[in-house]
Amino acid sequence: MFARYAWIRHAANPVLPPVPGSAYDSTRCMNPFVVRDGDVDRLFYSGADDAGDQRICLAEAPAGRVDAFRRRGAVLEPGAAGCFDAKWCVLPQVYRIGARWHLYYTGFEGSNLGLQGFPGIGLATSDDGLHFTRVSPDPIITGDQTAEFPHNRGIAGGGTILTDRRPDGTLCYRMYYTLAVGKPSPDVHVDQEKHCAVCHSTDGIVWTDHRLLLSPRREVGSEDIAVAAPFVWRDGDIYRMLYCGIGTRWGWYSIAEAYSLDGYQWERGSGDENLSLAPGAPGAWDSQMVEYPCVIPEPDGVRLFYCGNGYGKTGIGTAFARRPKTEAGPSC
Repeated sequence: MFARYAWIRHAANPVLPPVPGSAYDSTRCMNPFVVRDGDVDRLFYSGADDAGDQRICLAEAPAGRVDAFRRRGAVLEPGAAGCFDAKWCVLPQVYRIGARWHLYYTGFEGSNLGLQGFPGIGLATSDDGLHFTRVSPDPIITGDQTAEFPHNRGIAGGGTILTDRRPDGTLCYRMYYTLAVGKPSPDVHVDQEKHCAVCHSTDGIVWTDHRLLLSPRREVGSEDIAVAAPFVWRDGDIYRMLYCGIGTRWGWYSIAEAYSLDGYQWERGSGDENLSLAPGAPGAWDSQMVEYPCVIPEPDGVRLFYCGNGYGKTGIGTAFARRPKTEAGPSC
């Protein structure tokens, strides 16, 4: 198994907690996605108000200054009544394609269908990375496009996007995302079942070739219920992934690591040896759960953003790790 990252939590966590009385993030700050744009770090996240509605919000800080985020408010509100995103816009993924910023987000319609009430990933675009407009009131990606679950409805983002180049020189993109196949059930293995998947595009709008990548491992207590939110990046000659596991060990989320030589076939090792970040100490802001990882490079390591208890009710925090040494080849 390749060496895992050894995370050191930031002493001032959470760095972006909810603000009581705020019109856009008074009760929840979750799903961090950070983009470094020159000398500014832009932290996109989902904020919830007192009514429980969630929208995509933005905070900014000087690059590397995790203690200095300044909130800029909402950049995308929930959709119109009857739309797939009428209640929530969550799980932002932001990527520059051509000259435009693309903001992919997951919609929740407000139904009682459990995970099947998240019926699509939507898209909004921007010229400046600050002001976004929906390209359509409908989702551009739905959850019924893998061979293994052709009749599924639920889908969620929470991953990342990478650029590839085809043999003919054409630029194309990979989106890593969560396939949410759970249905309301007293059995948590049925109710919360999720898998990690990938799809592909040449224009950032039409996404095809959907493939299942990781599934729950029933023998591993930290991820025997679900795996979700695959954040993938290239590390030299390999791909690394941080993802969330839901398991009976804690009953909530922890963060695990996997590696791959091609971004499609992933190694997790034996048992829970790939556990990367467990819930924090009793009484801590992240004592119950750690979830929705996002990683950005730093000069001497990597910076992790994640959210804590209650799916962001305690806010967003960060951790730092130096890059582990990469071995000559995989050993597991």
